[in-house]
Amino acid sequence: MSSGPSVGARPRSFAALHHRGYRVFFIGTAAAMLADNVEHVISYWMLFQKFHSESLQGFAVISHWLPFLLFSAYVGALADRFDPRRMIQLGMLLFMGVSIAWGVMFVSGTLTKSGAMALLIVHGVAGVLWNPTSQLLLHDIVEPEDLPSAVRLNATARSLGILLGPALGAGLLLTLGPARGIFVNALIYLPMTLWLWKAPYGPRFRVGGVAARAVVRGFGDILATFRTIAQQPVLLSMTLLAGAASAFIGNGYQAQMPEFARDLGHGDPSVAYAMLLAADAAGALTGGFVLESRGLLRASPRAALVLAVLWCGALGGFALTRVYPLAVVLLFAAGFLELSCSAMTQTLVQLNAPAPLRGHVIGVFSMASLGLRMFAGITVGVIGSVIGIHHSLALSALFLLLAVVVIARRRSPGQLQLS
Repeated sequence: MSSGPSVGARPRSFAALHHRGYRVFFIGTAAAMLADNVEHVISYWMLFQKFHSESLQGFAVISHWLPFLLFSAYVGALADRFDPRRMIQLGMLLFMGVSIAWGVMFVSGTLTKSGAMALLIVHGVAGVLWNPTSQLLLHDIVEPEDLPSAVRLNATARSLGILLGPALGAGLLLTLGPARGIFVNALIYLPMTLWLWKAPYGPRFRVGGVAARAVVRGFGDILATFRTIAQQPVLLSMTLLAGAASAFIGNGYQAQMPEFARDLGHGDPSVAYAMLLAADAAGALTGGFVLESRGLLRASPRAALVLAVLWCGALGGFALTRVYPLAVVLLFAAGFLELSCSAMTQTLVQLNAPAPLRGHVIGVFSMASLGLRMFAGITVGVIGSVIGIHHSLALSALFLLLAVVVIARRRSPGQLQLS
């Protein structure tokens, strides 16, 4: 099992970026996430223009997260068995193929609901092949003491893509049109795909030769991984925390931003909407760079739980405020805290996962942290249609807060202090 930094040692600023391979990986991750979001902007716009179907838009969200719920654990197990570079490349090729297929349908005028649904599903599967596998590859790119930095910077690269993707997508849509714009988007996946072809990482490059490959035995193998996680307090508490955050809140509130912007009543609703989305993404991006530059927040279960509590407070305050400037500040804080908390939980899972089953464990963690986001549409969205989105988001934040308290007490019965 990998070990973290020695106690008392101050982490280097941007430690992972001292590794040449990780610098390329960081750029490739940011570019792939950028392309992912550009595709969403263009394809969702075209679907809305042609079909005006709320159910199809809802299917787009479900198809994005359901594959993570169903397949993350299996993909993680396969990454222990096969070369993770090739699995990530397969994901990138699927992403590129989906963008090209969208473009062909736009040009030929053959866009149909069934065709769109098929592409949305393939896109979701590509995301599963990419996400947990790339987390596993980090162990081969950086030293164990630099893994917390690598995980946090990886999350920052994704936030960078989320922040810039909508702007680039809108720019391509306006300047090149949907078809040419999405064809150009397919090329953005190339840096990661090409670099992985000869990147000197993976099982065959590890010191001591090729590690013993874990055997994938199907669902029974996944159950065994659950038992392994349940026997290790850090793995269990961080997986439960990630799952609770995903199920209760996830990114469900982002889909409701137009209504939040309208209710806050600050000028042009479209501008207010863009500012709210930008505040959340900018907070996450700032969190990654500030924490890395100062070498702050050593990974620990207690720190992760405290960050989760603060995140609940920021989102609860955003949900209940009617003052627009305060809402922007609280969303910025929420983005900062969410990235800090999610990166720390991921780091703790990766550091404490048994090396032979690391991919298995990361796969289960991805299932919890990403797959369960599907249910945030219910906790925030569906319930919000009944009691109002302000109350549903505040209630979701409260439920997550209660879950954090339960997890903390489970780790240390009778008290919330964690060592």
